[in-house]
Amino acid sequence: MIFNLSDLTTVEKQYYLQHVVAPRPICFASTVDKEGKVNLSPFSFFNMFSSDPPVVIFSPSRRVRDNTTKHTLQNLAEVPEVVINIVTYDMVQQTSLASCEYPKGIDEFVKAGFTKEAATIVSPPMVKESKAKLECRVLEIKSLGTQGGAGNLVICEVICLHLDDSLLTDEKKFDQTKLELVARLGGDWYCKVSKDNLFIVAKPNVQLGIGIDALPDALRNSAILTGNHLGKLANVQQIPALDPAFNDEILKTPFFTEGDIEMKRHRFVAGLLDENKVNDAWQILIRNRAPKGL
Repeated sequence: MIFNLSDLTTVEKQYYLQHVVAPRPICFASTVDKEGKVNLSPFSFFNMFSSDPPVVIFSPSRRVRDNTTKHTLQNLAEVPEVVINIVTYDMVQQTSLASCEYPKGIDEFVKAGFTKEAATIVSPPMVKESKAKLECRVLEIKSLGTQGGAGNLVICEVICLHLDDSLLTDEKKFDQTKLELVARLGGDWYCKVSKDNLFIVAKPNVQLGIGIDALPDALRNSAILTGNHLGKLANVQQIPALDPAFNDEILKTPFFTEGDIEMKRHRFVAGLLDENKVNDAWQILIRNRAPKGL
């Protein structure tokens, strides 16, 4: 299917885009108006855009059904400060409750059962139950339109970061496995970031990987190795040399000496790559090469 966005209604555009532009982190924004009344509301149009200056952006969109604006946006126009409370799995249901469109002046902290905690610099309170909080000053609010569904980019400078001690190691490094983040998908769907579904992708950084185009044809055309497998193999600065200390006894077993040797080797290598044993995979590939190359 091909969708021309100009042919879709606003609701349809939102429906399809929110399903595919995902997962989206959740900005749980606490704000105050000029009278000091507190509002707490979640927004999934949110991300980090700069490290220096430290800038995050979220977008309270105009409502599609009646083109009205959110209390959060109205508050920010009066008091340009916000606390962005990061949402974790243990608070997601309460966060969803806070998204109800209560009348102005109703305190969502109370309705959703969250605890107010004074911020150190800005006026709005923090959500005590959140394990990571960003105190922010609003640099700019950029309107993307005046019609229903139009976003309003709230460009925020992070001036103070609060992290629960449980998230840090003794060396003050962040332990990603300790923060069960949640993110929005489309419709009523969310996802949870937990230890079981985390994985590591090695970064090339300033060193250049040789690239998939530099791999031998037998690897690039393998019926076994996937694009992810090839990406791992190609993210080395050069094809490794033979390591005399590497244990290659398995290459002498019937598994490798009978039948389709190349296919068996690729299956074995795929298993090693799935375990992120890239060097071991290369050592298997560069030993006893099959007639077609690797």
